[in-house]
Amino acid sequence: MPGLGFATRLSYLAARARQIDLPSLWQRARTAAAAHDRRPVSVAADMLWQAAAHNVGFQDYADYDFAILSPAERATYMTHPVSNQLSQRYDAPEHRHLFHDKVAFDHAFDVFLRREWLVADTDNADRVREFVERHGTVVIKEPYGVAGTGVHRYHAADVADWDAFHRGLLQRGELLLEEVIVQHPDLAAVCPGTVNTTRVTAFFDGTRTHILAAAQKFGRGAVSDQMTYGGFYTMLDDTGHAVGAGYDSHDNVHEFHPESGVRIADFQLPHYDEVVAFIDEVARVVPDVRYVGWDIVVSPTGPVLVEGNWAAGVYENKPTATGIRTGHKPRYRAAIGF
Repeated sequence: MPGLGFATRLSYLAARARQIDLPSLWQRARTAAAAHDRRPVSVAADMLWQAAAHNVGFQDYADYDFAILSPAERATYMTHPVSNQLSQRYDAPEHRHLFHDKVAFDHAFDVFLRREWLVADTDNADRVREFVERHGTVVIKEPYGVAGTGVHRYHAADVADWDAFHRGLLQRGELLLEEVIVQHPDLAAVCPGTVNTTRVTAFFDGTRTHILAAAQKFGRGAVSDQMTYGGFYTMLDDTGHAVGAGYDSHDNVHEFHPESGVRIADFQLPHYDEVVAFIDEVARVVPDVRYVGWDIVVSPTGPVLVEGNWAAGVYENKPTATGIRTGHKPRYRAAIGF
């Protein structure tokens, strides 16, 4: 299988060079230097070199503690620039809209959602009311929200004027109504107020689906478990067990969940074998979008699909949180061949 071309990498680096935010770079360098007892100037210089020579994003450098890693250890880490290049190469542009548009996604992957959903339009105010009242609480999404934005939770008991509620949804572009997912008790024990998703990054080679990395995300009671809502994650091993404490991109490390007190390193994702088989099934629905970050939730009866991200992003080990000083890049290379 062909790898990433030089022209692709050069084009990406040129675009990145034009977009460098020097104040942001300096802030990250100072934070990393303080965390690891390094000189800010040398860290900043190293960050620039890593970005130019090794496709390491500035946030990657900070998140994965590159300031304390050896060159050999750094080389094992997957990074966002490399992930972006893989997405551009292996995710067919003509099918990406199925992943951008949440309504189109629900249509394409309906059988794997395993929950009811409805699209609000100008003529279905009565159906919207019936849907919300029957479920009591619903999640309503804007079709093109990203990173947890555009996701809202509404309770039927809070609605006094259903016509106004319906009009408001249309005006705000909150069009996709979904039944709330019931998560497995083992997930609810960590954070019951948020549906806690598992990110499984996978590559479909046309015959086989390769699991490249798996991360368990945990919320803090909000409608989403994304970091913008205070969420964090821990990596999972090949049995679905947490490899260490949880962490985020804001320098927070959580040995225990802040609200429930559950020790993150003790977490075991239930039904993990079923999760692996499930990812293989969903990866074959749109086979020309081959590199995807799948978000699933394990329910009491098995996995359900939340969404797929053709721009998969990166979840990796954080040495100061887990003690693990190597990443998942060798797995990506073995599966994809770059």
